[in-house]
Amino acid sequence: MAKLILTQEVTGLGSAGDVVDVKNGYARNYLLPRGYATLWTKGGEKQVESIRAARETRAVKSLEEAQALSAKLQSTPVKLEVTAGEGGRLFGAIKAADVADAVEAAGLGSIDKRTVTLPQNIKSVGSYQAHVRLHEDVVSVVDLQVVPEKTKKKK
Repeated sequence: MAKLILTQEVTGLGSAGDVVDVKNGYARNYLLPRGYATLWTKGGEKQVESIRAARETRAVKSLEEAQALSAKLQSTPVKLEVTAGEGGRLFGAIKAADVADAVEAAGLGSIDKRTVTLPQNIKSVGSYQAHVRLHEDVVSVVDLQVVPEKTKKKK
């Protein structure tokens, strides 16, 4: 097991400043190369305290902002125009990054794709819901309208 200090929020593991124990392979192959964590050392305890202090000061402001953004996201459905074939089947699937881009394109604000959770694979046209974790205490449900994009007919 490897003891790490998270530098960013990692879904299912913890928030920035948390000290976690993970398997060596997960640390070596995923968390450390992507910069999500650093190795824990005795000197790292000072780093943990500074990360936690910064997170707490941001949390107060961001809680109010997250609640306001959540109200906007829940009140307005987000439209995703995608390439679809016969019968409404998509060429590929909708990913969390697609949802984040569509929210930003709709003018509802900027969200991180890592905070978006799709409860099911979206592979056809229709209405769906996605969950967005805006804050530790605020999870918003976004209504998605997946529609086929309009194609121009060739002459």
